Amino acid sequence: MITANLLNLFDQTIYYGTLTFENGRIARIDRLGPERPGEPYVLPGFVDAHVHVESSLLTPPQFARLAVVHGTVATVSDPHEIGNVLGVAGVEYMLAEARRVPFKFMFGAPSCVPATTFETAGATIGVRDVRYLLGLKEIGYLAEMMNYPGVLHEDTDVMAKIALAKAFNKPIDGHAPGLMGPDAQRYIDAGISTDHECFTYEEGLDKARRGLHILIREGSAARNFDALIPLLADFPKQIMFCSDDKHPDTLAEGHINQLVVRALAAGHDRWHVLRAACLNPVLHYRLPVGLLREGDPADYIVVDDLERFIVRQTVINGTVVAETGQSFIPDLRSEWVNQFNCSPKQADEFQVSGQAGVPMRVIEALDGQLITNELHIEPTLENGLIVPDTGRDLLKLVVVNRYQNVPPAVAFIRNFGLKHGAIASSVGHDSHNITAVGCDDASLCRAINLVIEARGGLSAVSGSSSGQESVLALPVAGLMTDTDGYQVATQYSNLDRFAKTELGSTLSAPYMTLSFMALLVIPNLKLSDRGLFSGEQFQMTSLQIVK
Repeated sequence: MITANLLNLFDQTIYYGTLTFENGRIARIDRLGPERPGEPYVLPGFVDAHVHVESSLLTPPQFARLAVVHGTVATVSDPHEIGNVLGVAGVEYMLAEARRVPFKFMFGAPSCVPATTFETAGATIGVRDVRYLLGLKEIGYLAEMMNYPGVLHEDTDVMAKIALAKAFNKPIDGHAPGLMGPDAQRYIDAGISTDHECFTYEEGLDKARRGLHILIREGSAARNFDALIPLLADFPKQIMFCSDDKHPDTLAEGHINQLVVRALAAGHDRWHVLRAACLNPVLHYRLPVGLLREGDPADYIVVDDLERFIVRQTVINGTVVAETGQSFIPDLRSEWVNQFNCSPKQADEFQVSGQAGVPMRVIEALDGQLITNELHIEPTLENGLIVPDTGRDLLKLVVVNRYQNVPPAVAFIRNFGLKHGAIASSVGHDSHNITAVGCDDASLCRAINLVIEARGGLSAVSGSSSGQESVLALPVAGLMTDTDGYQVATQYSNLDRFAKTELGSTLSAPYMTLSFMALLVIPNLKLSDRGLFSGEQFQMTSLQIVK
């Protein structure tokens, strides 16, 4: 039983009352009078409406340990990261791990594994696999349909997966960055119900007017909150909050609670904000999450006030899972599953020849965005080889196939800002090959080999006479670790600081940004393990522009 100020998000009222529980559910709600300022407030818990748990670098139990402290009681989780490494077995691994803790994970059936035919993944999830997954009770929706060209061109497999989701009466998540107008309408008409990839207000407005649910994303790299939050005033029933990809350091600091506070500080209606953070995801995805109604699961949070939203207590199914900043979800170890089959590399494997006077295509990374620009720049040549030029902030980008021994793909990138050394990661959306950026081939080779030796992880090498190097091992699918989440957050913060202060990166989240440089379904120019890819033309392209 708890007595406090209770928030009813349906009729938008606050009253003083008592909740009585039986067997993890709300048995009775007694209204005792009007709101009592100064007393605690009880409201439904926060829900992350779209997240890849794997991107936290943490297994589901460790993710939950950190999230509940911030009032998060549930996530809508797309397991396509581990799906790209291990296929259906990877998805089943996430389901099994999620069952070990009192947190409400809802997973989706990955719709695009591999994301494209222009890269090498570790597995394929086909139509038959999607049918099997949608039949599982823990699978609540068809995960983001990244192949929007396939939807528009009515690709046979794409349409079959969409038809299966409709047959199972489960929502279909979208992913269509930049798509607007008639094409957006055709995409929506196919059955797509959400999109978390809008990066401008105009795009969000166009899609919201067409009835799409817009998920406002604020993750560790992609940050669209400021651009999209104005939509909340006119479309309160269609807006949700999500993180998409959130690294452990920022998860340790906060989660959906931070977006609630920011939206309120920007002057948005309290009920609209809480609807986006608590109510809309539960209704849209039919989550088994309580909303403070008699008969509901006893899922709620206790806060001191409705401005700062400092979470005093988080309760799931009537059990206190966090209180005053301390998580009560146990620190669990997990089985290590993986697929890592490449051998250590040699520095000369990263050499690339070029022609003088012939411009090359260069990826321009954008801080806080997943999209990139395509630049045309004259290369710097030494002995017929194109080399990095830190004076012009032109660094070498490498993608190494981790599933088989084949030659690496090499390109060049701007805006990472490294002055020496290299960083590498086996978290490389969506196929999760090894992606690295660096100032010289020796540093690149060492950073990549550190990842290979660990069978997955994040690494950094100084490339200077100090010989400093560091690695955060990710032994679970090369994506996650079952180490204590707070310890991982500290390790990651140290690695992030190393990349910025020692190596000179100017990005707010260099490792998260690096992880998206092989994400072909986000324009404009990206690098897969097979070479440069034009997201606008949706085809492979060349490094140098030979006319």
